[in-house]
Amino acid sequence: MKTDHFKDKSQSWDMNSKVVQNAKAIADIIITDIPLDKSMSVMDFGAGTGLLSCFVSDNIKSITAVDNSSAMLDKFRQKCDGLECDTQIIESDFSTDSLNMKFDGIISSMTIHHLEDTSALFSKFYDMLDDGGFIAIADLNTEDGSFHSDNTGVFHFGFDREVLRDIATKVGFRDIKFELASSISKPHQEFTVFLMMGQR
Repeated sequence: MKTDHFKDKSQSWDMNSKVVQNAKAIADIIITDIPLDKSMSVMDFGAGTGLLSCFVSDNIKSITAVDNSSAMLDKFRQKCDGLECDTQIIESDFSTDSLNMKFDGIISSMTIHHLEDTSALFSKFYDMLDDGGFIAIADLNTEDGSFHSDNTGVFHFGFDREVLRDIATKVGFRDIKFELASSISKPHQEFTVFLMMGQR
């Protein structure tokens, strides 16, 4: 039986103002930099409680929320009626699973550091996008491992942007660019979050 590392966190996740502000900052850049429209189907990878989806939902046709935490997705379900687009929720672990689905775009916030094989993940993303489809992936810049108080289930202490660019380019993505999305202040340190965008 798999362990849901986010079961305990799911109850209070949306009450954390830093988490909400981070998702809003990421969504603002996506909406500004990517020409979204009401015909688009988008996957939110590592959707969690649906914060990022909520902020972009009125710009697209549908969101498919994918996460391996049933507790987080239960919170997402409670928001579905309030979203301005069609929603579908899929519990799936991309470290082992694949989805035979196609999307116009894939968005993700603070999730890919939880998957060990980044190359395999980006390959799955590429295969799931229609030609011209986009990725908008946000995560931590390289950090010292102190962002999480418990690193269980954490495989990467942030990412070097150029290493990530190389991985995505080798898979086939083009027009890759990075923007500083937000910073998250913790008592001991401030951590920065990038948004990586590219096209199939």
